[in-house]
Amino acid sequence: MQFVEFAEICNTIEETSSRLATADILAEKFPSLTEEELPVFVRFMRGKLFPDWSSEKLGFGPNLLYDALAYVIGKKRDYVVSAINNAGDVGKVVESLLEKREQTMFFSEELDLLDVNERFLLMAKSSGRRSQQERLRSAQYLLSNATPLEGRYLARLMLEEMRIGVGEGVVKDAVSKAFGIPADVIEHAHQALNDLGEVASLAKTDPSQLTEVHITAFRPVKMMLAQQGSITSMVETHGKLAAENKYDGSRFQFHKSGGKCAIYSRRLEEMTASLPDVVGMLDKATDHDVIIDGEVIAIMNGKPMPFQTILRRIRRKHDVGDAQEAITLLPWVFDILAADGETLIDQPFLRRRQILESVMNAYVAPQLVSDSVDEIEAYYHTSLDNGNEGIMLKVLDSPYLPGNRGKLWIKIKPEVDTIDLVVTGAEWGEGKRAKMFGSFLLACQDENGDLLEISRVATGIDDSMLSTLYDLFKEKIIAEKGKTVSFEPDVVFEVGYAELQRSTNYAAGYALRFPRFVRLRDDKDVYEIETLESLTRRYSLQNKEE
Repeated sequence: MQFVEFAEICNTIEETSSRLATADILAEKFPSLTEEELPVFVRFMRGKLFPDWSSEKLGFGPNLLYDALAYVIGKKRDYVVSAINNAGDVGKVVESLLEKREQTMFFSEELDLLDVNERFLLMAKSSGRRSQQERLRSAQYLLSNATPLEGRYLARLMLEEMRIGVGEGVVKDAVSKAFGIPADVIEHAHQALNDLGEVASLAKTDPSQLTEVHITAFRPVKMMLAQQGSITSMVETHGKLAAENKYDGSRFQFHKSGGKCAIYSRRLEEMTASLPDVVGMLDKATDHDVIIDGEVIAIMNGKPMPFQTILRRIRRKHDVGDAQEAITLLPWVFDILAADGETLIDQPFLRRRQILESVMNAYVAPQLVSDSVDEIEAYYHTSLDNGNEGIMLKVLDSPYLPGNRGKLWIKIKPEVDTIDLVVTGAEWGEGKRAKMFGSFLLACQDENGDLLEISRVATGIDDSMLSTLYDLFKEKIIAEKGKTVSFEPDVVFEVGYAELQRSTNYAAGYALRFPRFVRLRDDKDVYEIETLESLTRRYSLQNKEE
């Protein structure tokens, strides 16, 4: 497939508002793609360059894109930055500037989808002092040979920000329709493989394998998530439940196979080098090959420390030994996804717990199994007294559903409403904060993963955190106009609020009343932020309570 054809399909989809029509466009195209092209096509459509399980990064930010584009069109960098700041949409600005470029390419080459993918792989593998220069040259090559329309989508892919309305659900529907495979088979295969590109490829080449896929060591899968609920309603609905501490820690997924160990964050980034002590503890706690789910907490004087304490360890790249002495970490394991090569996610939670206890000789999280509201309430208050956030309630016959936030796992916390949102922009501060970002623009996501702005937040951020946030966001600026900047949306805030209100000022249709920054959640991925569906549910429950 030539890349220009990919770009034309993207353009058609971008102009299509119907989710069903988008799925139809993809379903019609999938069968004609080669075995090598199909997984790349699927990933690119979602703005992904690598499988979801991969921790590989392109290492290419907005500033390199500006430099590459300036070189290709024969203009100064300031000219490019000004054009992007005035328009805001990086992809369309790149398209426009390529249409007007002064330098004519006499020996331009047609871009092929697989060649573009290979170029991205080379960029990701660049390392050492000259890595940025090598990435810049690759970007220059791609943009030099691109048509204006190709340039629009190349730029978005380089920033991994396609945003044309192709979410996971659309792709799953399209694969199901294209190859006549039941939706539940596609869903289950995706849960185990964590790569829709590979799922699509199997659906085309060997559909029978979709029911045989297994979770594989060192290819992390998304973690099962919880939503808020109440003890009484859960007991009334399900009877006997498992209650566990809800730790104020950092979620992890630990893999051990053939004597090798690795640990991954909830964003599926490998943390093995940052947490060698935790890896060592878990390694010694089992003689089996396992994939386990848990949470690591920081301990001081026998009490859990706040979440941000753990993040300091996880972010640490150097002097890890010194950090180990300063911050003591303790893992708690509460689920198992695979043991000795057997995938367990379809087993009921009660059975998974039995297997977990049989293969681990330490660090298994404590648990209460009960159908008594009073007993669970007492367990909840004891958990709070011990410095935890609350408790989790888990349905005993529930499977493990990677990436799913359903009613099978419920979190019980003190009545303070908080919400996870992604930061899409900011405004520069004033006075002593003039060289910092003063307020931040936040967004939730719709069913396709498209971002919808919902609020701004400025309160609750002290000077120290403002400095941290400035360092974090300064390299993520995509556009700037006056006091307003736009960011690559990949940083999550936990935000408290007094009330959810209907609003025409934000695309989500809602606004937060008295929003307050609670903490930075750089352990969370964008796919975990609040959905529009969940907001609607929150709004409905809130009004019922009133």
